[in-house]
Amino acid sequence: MQVAAPACPECGSTSLYRDGLRYLADGSQTQRWLCRNCGYRFSESSLNSCRTKNGSDAHGKKVLAVEVQRESGKWAAGATEQAAHVKGVLVQFMWWMKKEGYAENTITRRVKLLSVLAKRGASLFEPESVKEVIAKQDCWNVKTKELAVEAYSCFLKMLGKSWSPPKYKAVRKLPFIPTEQELDQLIAGCNRKTAAFLQLLKETGARCGEAWRLKWIDIDFQNKIVKITPEKGGEPRAIKISDKLVSMLNTLPKSQPEVFPGSLRHFARGFRSQRVKIASKLQNPRINNITFHTFRHWKATMEYYKTKDILHVMKLLGHRNINNTLLYTQLVNFENNEYHVATAKTVEEACKLVEAGFEYVTEMDGIKIFRKRK
Repeated sequence: MQVAAPACPECGSTSLYRDGLRYLADGSQTQRWLCRNCGYRFSESSLNSCRTKNGSDAHGKKVLAVEVQRESGKWAAGATEQAAHVKGVLVQFMWWMKKEGYAENTITRRVKLLSVLAKRGASLFEPESVKEVIAKQDCWNVKTKELAVEAYSCFLKMLGKSWSPPKYKAVRKLPFIPTEQELDQLIAGCNRKTAAFLQLLKETGARCGEAWRLKWIDIDFQNKIVKITPEKGGEPRAIKISDKLVSMLNTLPKSQPEVFPGSLRHFARGFRSQRVKIASKLQNPRINNITFHTFRHWKATMEYYKTKDILHVMKLLGHRNINNTLLYTQLVNFENNEYHVATAKTVEEACKLVEAGFEYVTEMDGIKIFRKRK
């Protein structure tokens, strides 16, 4: 028995194509139809499952199905249009920050935070809506919420508006300071490029962005000096490096102007993968706490311990404000730590130990004794 074709719910035409069968979740099947006149595709089940507005008219079922479909289409189109609008506003915000001279990392972080807030229901043009969405982010720590508030304040500045920002203030904690042995174990376990980058961070105390932008012309291999171009409003500096680091840098290809070409984000992802393997191999979970910035904290702490000269540490780190450097005067108490001990009989041996970071302790029977913290 041939099934009579229904009328198209879009245009009312009965000139239809059979568009195959559609199998439903309950195992039944329904006929699909395609209108020759308007191209509208529908199934019999969509017509038969809808209730009519007056409870009896079959054509009314078709009308209601079409209305539901149209409303869904309007909602989807509205959501797409809103997402496109938010994206356009964020692109405008990105360009505005670039013109204002903000750092690339700052631009990327702020746009990403505002994008996340918009996806989670915040209307970027309604401060109270943004404030409410930030407050609901229980998975964010206080520092992330503080950064989100800064990002939105900057966004309102672009619009020439202001708001009453919520008060989030992250508690400043003492950074994690590993032992030198742990740093050396991490460096030794990484590949050639990563090991050279980490050794550079260890010896110079540079920020990872400063080290990543290093070019071959910034390295004086003859005098073993690296020139650091600052970021975050810091000071430029020239820092002496060891023969070990010189050798590690010389193993890297010099086909490009940059010492470490490529994306820092991708490089950091590879570093984290290597770090997990090394920590597992050595059964030392503390190694997983070592980040690029940890090397800077370690260098500053060791330099202050050796010299007790806060101005020297301030110059080494490129700080403009000494309050940022004062943190390293109270980081670690080394009184009970262990040392590596070495001896030297000649001036040449003594010079090599000093270059390796050993400090002179005393002399007995013509032999000079040096030590270096583990």
